Amino acid sequence: MIRHIVLVRFQQTVSQAVIDDLFDELHQIEGKVPGLLSITSGRSESPERIERGYLHGFVADFSGWAALEAYQLHPDHQRFGARLVAHAEGGLDGILVFDLPVQTEDLQHD
Repeated sequence: MIRHIVLVRFQQTVSQAVIDDLFDELHQIEGKVPGLLSITSGRSESPERIERGYLHGFVADFSGWAALEAYQLHPDHQRFGARLVAHAEGGLDGILVFDLPVQTEDLQHD
């Protein structure tokens, strides 16, 4: 499984309504890409408070690398990604992506 982690530092002028709309659009991709297992999105609630401005993000789990690639090429994802970049501070510089391979036995220990 591949855990696709995306952190976003939104421009200060972006309203919560726009952020909510973006995440709603993201969740509409669920069920459209084979191998996309789940999406979880929202605002950080970390008690450590060391987000460094990356206060929002999402995690998408995929069955493997091919499913992640299919998601990246999907027109709905490309539309969403363009909107996300447009609202991120500094464009693409306001977005961090981390793809983590997760073994199924690791999930049983979580």
